Amino acid sequence: MKFSIIIPVYNRPSELDELLKSIVKQQRKFDFEVIIIEDGSTIKSDTIVKEFKTFLTIKYFYKENSGPGDSRNFGMQKAINDYFIILDSDCILPQNYLNEVGKVLKQNYSDAYGGADTAHSSFTNQQKAINYSMTSILTTGGIRGSEIIRNKFQLRSFNMGISKKAFLKTGGFSKQHLGEDIDLTFRLWNCGFETQFIPKAFVYHKRRSTWQQFLKQTFNFGAARPILNKTHPNSAKITFWFPSVFVIGLLLLIASPKIIAPIYGIYFLLIFIDSLLKNKNIEVAVLSIYATLIQFLGYGTGFLRSIFQIKVLKKSVKEAFPKMFSL
Repeated sequence: MKFSIIIPVYNRPSELDELLKSIVKQQRKFDFEVIIIEDGSTIKSDTIVKEFKTFLTIKYFYKENSGPGDSRNFGMQKAINDYFIILDSDCILPQNYLNEVGKVLKQNYSDAYGGADTAHSSFTNQQKAINYSMTSILTTGGIRGSEIIRNKFQLRSFNMGISKKAFLKTGGFSKQHLGEDIDLTFRLWNCGFETQFIPKAFVYHKRRSTWQQFLKQTFNFGAARPILNKTHPNSAKITFWFPSVFVIGLLLLIASPKIIAPIYGIYFLLIFIDSLLKNKNIEVAVLSIYATLIQFLGYGTGFLRSIFQIKVLKKSVKEAFPKMFSL
């Protein structure tokens, strides 16, 4: 099996440098090429790419800015191999990543797969806290990497794979800028393709986010979910409401502090203990509470905004969230 690794990049040459260094260190039981798509960056990565031409079969393309989904499609069109691995530039691969993917696909082939993300020991405490809030079963239910959903895994574009056959059949990522990976998952299933979760195909996800950027990102995630639910009606789940219930609970906290406060106190205590056990760091455990609060506030308010726009104001999905569909 031969892979084509597709990496869109936008104004992050130093980040790409770290990812490419981790690709060089891969144990090589499977052949691969690397395709870099510069998505209209003003700070280009071409000099970084040149440094790796001795060590990797690597191609570099510069195009006008059109978003990561369209850039991934562009890369897959340029690829010569029949299975594509798609990574975000803020990821770092463990040395056995490609071997784990190849081994699983040889034993139990699927036309698409997804992997989990985690924090590297070298990451900042803030990055570790954000990673905790995005991956913990206490915050997201483990939907980004759970054995429970192994064979019905919703793909995440920072770490996934798709066969050339499935790409040609579905047309790859749609033009929307948010939730495009989940939208692709549903279209793959509708076309009869299977997805799977590969536990050992994880990446170290750097997430170079400020707290403000993290709030904006989670707001967009929340705002996109009702639109995805409307586009793919069978995808709606009651659990998507949990962050919004959390936000509503915070408002009720003002009116009934004696009833609501203990509930939130117990929950945040569980977050602190769980993060402390996982990260072995008190500061990360405290920051995990803050990251969880920001994540739920962002996602919950974004979700409620879209619900109001779609259900109450009866707007179309493009009217409700035009940025999701901008070119």
